[in-house]
Amino acid sequence: MASVCCLTTFDNPFDPFEQFVDWWLFDTEKGYDTCGLLARTVKSADDSTEKEEYEEIERAIDAIIQNDFMNIYKKVKKQEKKAS
Repeated sequence: MASVCCLTTFDNPFDPFEQFVDWWLFDTEKGYDTCGLLARTVKSADDSTEKEEYEEIERAIDAIIQNDFMNIYKKVKKQEKKAS
């Protein structure tokens, strides 16, 4: 099983994996636009594998957190089950 990462804020009470719509509504109402920030930070390529895409997303999340001068962001992980 591989882990999948999401970027969220400390004050968002919703799970971005299980409650995405509620999570997104809270995020946009607060003016964070976390999805947009992540999209602007990720450096993707058309020929990336799924594994490479997940690695790039995690790299971008780590970069956002490292440069987060307001200390509002955190990384959450979930184990992804592989289909058999």
